[in-house]
Parts: sequence; structure tokens; C-alpha cells
Amino acid sequence: MNTSAGFDTIEQLIFDEKLRIVDVDFHVASDVLEVALSTDAVLQFPLSSFRLLLGAEEPDLRNYEIIAAGTGVHWPALDEDLSLKGFLQEALKQTIRTAAA
Repeated sequence: MNTSAGFDTIEQLIFDEKLRIVDVDFHVASDVLEVALSTDAVLQFPLSSFRLLLGAEEPDLRNYEIIAAGTGVHWPALDEDLSLKGFLQEALKQTIRTAAA
């Protein structure tokens, strides 16, 4: 893999594959945050993993903006920003933990 100066491997993957966040969904009762990507992949995380999202009211959760050309999500009422890079890092950690179990 050819990496450009200043890009780490995950950033290079986002750039090379033109990955973008296209939607975010929540299932509060099930403790699930879903992140839909431009590749039709859907990443799932425990909502409780995100401290500022965990205690939020559902209307505040649903009031988000996709920012930075699809590489981030911003919740204005919660003053929270999460990145595609962070989501991919967490997904990789989950995969490694599952494989090791």
C-alpha cells in the first residue's frame, strides 16, 4: 500500500476507498449506534460506548449533521463530534477482540 506523507493506514484507506458516512441511526432501547457507509457497509457499536451520546435524549441524538465531506458526525446540542477514522478504529478493535475470544 502506498501511503502519502501525513496519512496513517486508516486515513489512507478512507482516502483510497473514498469512504464516507452517509447515515447514522440509533436503537436506544437496544444500546445500538449504526453508521452507514458509502460502500453500503453498516458499522454497529454499543451506544453506551460514547459517553456524551449515552445519556442524551433521543431528539438530541437524531439532531446530527454529517460533516467534513462525510468523514465526521456532529451533534450540535451535545457538542459532540465523532470521526469516520474513529469508527473504523473501533470496528477493527471489535473484530480483533472477537477473533481472539
